Amino acid sequence: DPCRNFHCKRGKVCHADKQGKPSCICQDPAACPSTKDYEHVCGTDNKTYDGTCQLFGTKCQLEGTKMGRQLHLDYMGSCKYIPHCTDYEVDQFPLRMRDWLKNILMQYYERDLDTSGFLTEKQRSKVKKIYQNDKRLMAGDHAVELLLHDFEKNYHMYVYPVHWQFHQLDQHPVNRLLTHSELAPLRASLVPMEHCITRFFQECDGDQDKLIALKEWCHCFGIKE
Repeated sequence: DPCRNFHCKRGKVCHADKQGKPSCICQDPAACPSTKDYEHVCGTDNKTYDGTCQLFGTKCQLEGTKMGRQLHLDYMGSCKYIPHCTDYEVDQFPLRMRDWLKNILMQYYERDLDTSGFLTEKQRSKVKKIYQNDKRLMAGDHAVELLLHDFEKNYHMYVYPVHWQFHQLDQHPVNRLLTHSELAPLRASLVPMEHCITRFFQECDGDQDKLIALKEWCHCFGIKE
């Protein structure tokens, strides 16, 4: 099979011509496997797609057009009404996000104690220092004022979680820059719960080059290093 080790980007599939030469062609959205309701996704065109296969196949077919350039995965689940994000809410967002990232790492550390593999040895060493700190604010539905106070008092506990999330997303390629596609896994899972995340990332892109550099990312979260 000439397509066996021939890889195509999302939205494309391998096709072998009569001479057996493989190439990538657009996935036919109608030929995508059937999906369950919970696998539906919402595109930036505010249209619900049966799954990522259908969305990226559609994007591929629109390649070279303005609509194709603007179509991305917006969030997981069927499209729904997303309320407008106010200035006050977007200012609060990094407080909750920093706390959430810290708590995610705490959960990974606890799971790693029972089943290793969630964190690398280097990550485990860094997270352990936060986990064992008596001053750590435990997970909970905290008031914004408390989150701000804790950040100012225990700033050092938030530096690594913010850096960690950036490097988790910076994968294709690893270049200390986040593209829209690299941000998608984080955005897509959080939009229904955190309606300010889209505006937050747009405002993080200080030079408006459609890329978020590590320096811009840290600045958005109030991290100086």
